[in-house]
Amino acid sequence: DWEQTLRYREYLWDLNLGVAEAMDTAQRGMGLDWPTSLELITRAVKAGKAWETRNGRSALIASGCGTDHLDPASVRSIDEIIRAYEEQMAAIEKVGGRLIVMASRALVRVAKSPADYEKVYARVLTQAKEPVVIHWLGEMFDPALAGYWGNDDHMAAMDTAVGIINAHAAKVDGVKISLLDKDKEIAMRRRLAKGVRMYTGDDFNYAELIAGDDKGYSDALLGIFDAIAPAASAALAALAAGDRKRFDDILEPTVPLSRHIFKAPTRFYKTGVVFMAYLN
Repeated sequence: DWEQTLRYREYLWDLNLGVAEAMDTAQRGMGLDWPTSLELITRAVKAGKAWETRNGRSALIASGCGTDHLDPASVRSIDEIIRAYEEQMAAIEKVGGRLIVMASRALVRVAKSPADYEKVYARVLTQAKEPVVIHWLGEMFDPALAGYWGNDDHMAAMDTAVGIINAHAAKVDGVKISLLDKDKEIAMRRRLAKGVRMYTGDDFNYAELIAGDDKGYSDALLGIFDAIAPAASAALAALAAGDRKRFDDILEPTVPLSRHIFKAPTRFYKTGVVFMAYLN
């Protein structure tokens, strides 16, 4: 139902929120194939431009770019993964879309060291037309991504990720980290090059991470915002106006709901998110 699908995007733009299109773990690689994802991206980007014309302000949208059209079991080389990313990049950029570079299951299977990740991301980032968002999706969301960046230890993996991001900072708008661990997110946030955003994907601790501390804060690219869009919009508006108390009063009561929806097994959260969005 394309009409209702696009109407929901317009509803989010009306709330001054952005849309992360065709990147959800319950879609890509778990049901929604690449040709359908590209049609969704194409239609949504077009709808965003039409919304901008009608409303005279920006309709923020970025789209998931991955390698999910590959069969991870059949991939044999890093070059195949690079070509797969390039194929999706070219298709998304052709329709005027911005990129969210998603984690690759195929890369986890084929990579032999952190150097393989450095090679793949260097190729992707140097070719991107606009700064991208990089998504580090933890194994709690997708078990097939365990050991991403070439290490099972998250802090060692972070060294590789930060090295790649900071080496190509001009091509990285930010990084979305989805490890459900606020301390790891804060540690990584403090290591990012100036101008590179941290987009929290922590559906357990987002309120305090967005509010931040004296050393920085996280922006938001969150699944739970789909379910609590009106509250999220009001809370962020309050924070932008300097009203921290109202921000806390609105957003903190939503955290227990989010922790329930995203509790283990976390990868099955989508049913709860869609049901709550429907109720809203």
